[in-house]
Amino acid sequence: MSTILKAEGIWKSYGELAVLKGANLEVEAGEILSIVGKSGSGKSTLLHVLGTLQKPDSGELEIRSEFPFRLSGKSLSKFRNRRMGFVFQFHNLLQEFSAIENVMLPALIYTSTQKAQSRAKELLSMLGLKNRESHRPGQLSGGEQQRVAIARALINQPDIVFADEPTGNLDEETSEELHQIILKLRKELDQTFVIVTHNPELAGLGDRCMEMTDGVLHAAN
Repeated sequence: MSTILKAEGIWKSYGELAVLKGANLEVEAGEILSIVGKSGSGKSTLLHVLGTLQKPDSGELEIRSEFPFRLSGKSLSKFRNRRMGFVFQFHNLLQEFSAIENVMLPALIYTSTQKAQSRAKELLSMLGLKNRESHRPGQLSGGEQQRVAIARALINQPDIVFADEPTGNLDEETSEELHQIILKLRKELDQTFVIVTHNPELAGLGDRCMEMTDGVLHAAN
């Protein structure tokens, strides 16, 4: 396995409040890494920094031998869109678009509508939504909407997918279905995941589990 992400000495404060205090992390290609910790421990802030959604006050982030925070605004946005996928607790689907249109959107910047549609169909079929492509989010269950969000995260074949409490808004049965989907995607696509979660079952699926305590990462007990 090769290192796909390396973060060293990540500090992040909001005013006088230091949330990240020199966090260090390495993620291997094809790995499922879980990050747990109490509310307010800095888990989501760390995920947002790793995903380049927030810039750290200090520290270095390296992804596939590139340093995204050294890029300018537009170049950073392009890097993020091509190299990373995101799944959040609330799926953030566009209500006026169908499932397949939501999945296609991130790819339309780089490829033709035909190619984006073909890839979106493939992903939705893989996720058990072949017959739901034309449905809008309001016509889908919570679990189906989250699967559409996962397909959208995968559309550009990202190096790494960041998931922030992906089962936080789902019932137990639907959460278990999502757990199996993540395992399937790792097996079939060799997809790398970094998952922030309060769900012990989801955390237990990972190859490794790290715990955030007072702004610092360490191996979970």
